[in-house]
Amino acid sequence: MNVAERIKELRTERGLTVNKLANKAGISQSHLRDIELGNKQTTVEYLSYICDALGVSLEYFFCAYERDPLYKEVARLNDSQKQALYTFLQSIKN
Repeated sequence: MNVAERIKELRTERGLTVNKLANKAGISQSHLRDIELGNKQTTVEYLSYICDALGVSLEYFFCAYERDPLYKEVARLNDSQKQALYTFLQSIKN
């Protein structure tokens, strides 16, 4: 997996600029830009800051099923929308 590409993919999906994501993650814009461009490797610590700012877990970041379109849509829901979807899915179980 290309970590730099994955960060950029998630950032873009969420409509965040490099500056906005860097601010949310508490890291410098230039550092994040260097990571995304592949000029710097990141540590697990910094990656966890970035994931927190993106609203995803490290597990989700590295997981293969996140590329599933349905999973992507569910990931975009807020907590109350996720609860409503869960309730609906429970109601249609056989």
